[in-house]
Amino acid sequence: MRPLTRAEEDIMHLLWQRENARVAELIVDMPEPKPAYNTVSTIIRILEDKGFVGHEKAGRGFKYFALVDKSTYQKASMKKMVNSYYEGSFKNMVSFFVKEKNMSAKDLESILKDIDKTED
Repeated sequence: MRPLTRAEEDIMHLLWQRENARVAELIVDMPEPKPAYNTVSTIIRILEDKGFVGHEKAGRGFKYFALVDKSTYQKASMKKMVNSYYEGSFKNMVSFFVKEKNMSAKDLESILKDIDKTED
């Protein structure tokens, strides 16, 4: 799966929320300062080229929709990050967050409880 830029990810998040939208509808959902219509349209075309977005005719324009679901993208992104920064080890990643004080013992206990639930 090809990586996305921050701007591309922002648009994908909007499409995952809406399921489908015209460019103008996406712009309405974007924070201020709103990007230009042509900017969003260009990013949508790039996402289409990357295989993340499809479109369908809607009146005189198009409605766009995600071809890659959020869960699939999350899994691929996390795998890439763990492989790139933590030598492919989720243990190393968690250890990093604990050392940086971004995760407490209470957080770890909660994660272990969640793991126990999924193993049942």
